[in-house]
Amino acid sequence: MNNLKHVIKGIIIGIATLVPGVSGGTMAIILGVYDDMIHAVGSFFKNIKKNIVFLGTLGVGGVIGIALFSRVIEYGLEHFKYPIVYLFLGIIIGGIPVLYKRATTGKKKMSDYIYFIVGLLLIVGMSLYNVTIVNLASSTGIWNFIFLIVAGIIIAVALILPGISTSFMLLALGLYDITLKAINTVDIPFLLPIVIGAALGVIGTTKVLENLLNNKPRQTYMLILGFVVGSIIEVFPGIPTSFNILYSIITFVIGYLLIQFMSKKYSD
Repeated sequence: MNNLKHVIKGIIIGIATLVPGVSGGTMAIILGVYDDMIHAVGSFFKNIKKNIVFLGTLGVGGVIGIALFSRVIEYGLEHFKYPIVYLFLGIIIGGIPVLYKRATTGKKKMSDYIYFIVGLLLIVGMSLYNVTIVNLASSTGIWNFIFLIVAGIIIAVALILPGISTSFMLLALGLYDITLKAINTVDIPFLLPIVIGAALGVIGTTKVLENLLNNKPRQTYMLILGFVVGSIIEVFPGIPTSFNILYSIITFVIGYLLIQFMSKKYSD
C-alpha cells in the first residue's frame, strides 16, 4: 500500500511537471515526499534497495502521469489556448505568496533582493535566445545530442529545486512544444539525451541544492522567486479575445485557489 501511495504521488508530480509555471519540486513538498526524495538521491548507496524501491515507485508514477496527460495538455493548448494558459498563470501567481514568505523568513537583508534580480534576469535572458535554442534542438548529429544532454542537466535543476517549473524551463529554453510532441510520438532519439542529461543533473546537483536550501534559504528562495516572476512574463499570452475573457478569468481563479489550497494544506 505504501508503494502504491508513492506511485500515485509520482503521477501527480508527473502531471505537475507538464504544466509551465508549476514546480514538480513544490508539488513533492506539498505531497510530503520531497525531503525523502532528496535524501534518497543524495545518500543512494547507503541503502540501495530501499532507495531503489522508493525512487522507482515515484519514477514509475511520474512516467505514467506524463504519458497520460501530455496529450490532454497539448490538446488543451491547441484548442483552448487562453483558458489553459490563464489556468497556468493562476497557479504561478498563487504560489508567489508562499515563496515570498519563505524568502523573507529570518533576518532580512537588502542584499538578498540581488538574488531575486539575478533569477529574473536569467529567465528573461533565456527567453531572448529561444529561437537559436530551437534551431539547435531541431538539428541532427553530435551537436544536437550534446545540446539535448546539456538541456536535460538544466531541466534537472527544475526537477529538484522547489519553485522552478520543469515545463517552464522547457518553455524558456524554447523546447516545450518540441518535447511535448516528442513524448506524444515517442521520439526516442530526441528524448533519450534529455533523459540522460536529466539523470546526470539530478545526481550532480542534489547535494548542492540541498546545501543551498539548508545554509542560504533566503537567498535561494529569492532566486527562485525571480525565476517564478520571470516565468509570468514568458508565459503571459496577452489579453484574451472577447469570447475567451470569461473562461480565462474562471480558469485563472481556479488555478490560483487550487495552489493556495494545496499550500495551506501543506503548511498545516
